[in-house]
Amino acid sequence: MVIKKAINDPETLVREIAEGVVFASHGRVRLTEGLPVLVRTAIEPGKVGIVVGGGSGHEPMYQGLIGPGFADAVACGNMFAAPTPDVILAATREADQGKGVLYLQANYAGDNMNYEIAAEMAADEGFTTRTVRTGEDVSMAPELGRRGLAGSFFTLKVAGAACGEGADLDRAAEIAQRVADNLRSLSVAFSPGSLPDTGEKTFEIAEDEIEVGMGVHGEKGVATLKMAKADPLTDLMIDKLAGDYPLAAGDRVALLVNDMGATTLMELYVVTRRAHQRLADLGVQVVDTWIGPYCTTQEMAGFSLTLLRTDAEIERLLARPAANESFLRP
Repeated sequence: MVIKKAINDPETLVREIAEGVVFASHGRVRLTEGLPVLVRTAIEPGKVGIVVGGGSGHEPMYQGLIGPGFADAVACGNMFAAPTPDVILAATREADQGKGVLYLQANYAGDNMNYEIAAEMAADEGFTTRTVRTGEDVSMAPELGRRGLAGSFFTLKVAGAACGEGADLDRAAEIAQRVADNLRSLSVAFSPGSLPDTGEKTFEIAEDEIEVGMGVHGEKGVATLKMAKADPLTDLMIDKLAGDYPLAAGDRVALLVNDMGATTLMELYVVTRRAHQRLADLGVQVVDTWIGPYCTTQEMAGFSLTLLRTDAEIERLLARPAANESFLRP
């Protein structure tokens, strides 16, 4: 099979992604010797360190979310695979500034296991860590352990702001957990992504069908529907998200409209328009909106919607300036 992607050897792909981030940062990010760990070169002394990381292939999550107000170190896994404990431990050593390290990870079995092992290894070396898992996929029952989707961005954005303001480790973990508890996401796919190393599609779908409830690795959704226009599809998704809390009139939310990889900005604006209208119908105020590719699945066509129910502190931290060192910098 011919793989139509601008890559070289699949065996060196993760390393080359990380090297690209380093070059794009112009000295603000470096790569740990021998391991796929990205590190800020000027972490503020005395702050709580933040380590994120998961499978590669979802860029800019997480490699593109490193910088002041975001992650201090990124543990890079192989394609759609969790980073190994030794990689997470190396990221911990790099991020620690003497005040402990906060692990922010998406809720997947491999990530859970490897971060737990890394935390034990870090404790043996004298590091103090806390872990917050983001799992907000409303297509799954809460008791089954919901998958993490693009909402991980909000967890990182708020926790990064809190650590930048000097929050201690326990306080930063509490704020991050509050964000994770108030997230809801749902995704829809029009066409599949592919595995970068093999070119194989992540799932099959008919030309006139869409998948609702996709996972970020290309897992099939919970429902296969006929293709719908933007407004009724957005209504379905917003109603599912709002009903899961449930949201009440007067509630305030931040909205993330995430491109799954091959959806045009034109389409995202159309969806954003309808999401705002539908939330207004419910009496819910949107305090901030984020649009674009935040957590992708290669060239999958589709989008996800994330709502974060906010409070005054979360809103203040969301608004705090932050800088991606290698992705969409102003």
